[in-house]
Amino acid sequence: MENNGEGTTVIGNVAHKRGLNMAVTASTNGNTIKLKVSGRFDFSSHQEFRQIYESVSVEVTNYIVDMAEATYLDSSALGMLLLMRDHAGGDNANIDIVNCNEDVKKILTISNFGQLFKIS
Repeated sequence: MENNGEGTTVIGNVAHKRGLNMAVTASTNGNTIKLKVSGRFDFSSHQEFRQIYESVSVEVTNYIVDMAEATYLDSSALGMLLLMRDHAGGDNANIDIVNCNEDVKKILTISNFGQLFKIS
């Protein structure tokens, strides 16, 4: 187990980052990173979210954002997803947003994110 001093704890290939109202856990498997969002996904979590996907040491080509435990999503979260998309290669990015509850799916649909991400 390793703590990088910025609030990120790494255990094997899994990194945990906790903000005030949300936590994100990242795990890698080959060239895929899975980001599991728990709690409120809002402006207060922008640094934690960005740091966790930018700190991965392997070359990632596939991103999975698991929203099963996300309780809230605001426009800042939409911006964070767009920034991650840019980091991942923009139009060439392969990002799946999975396990969305109905409220989260509705926000993503209204925002036309289905044209930029695979949503389920």
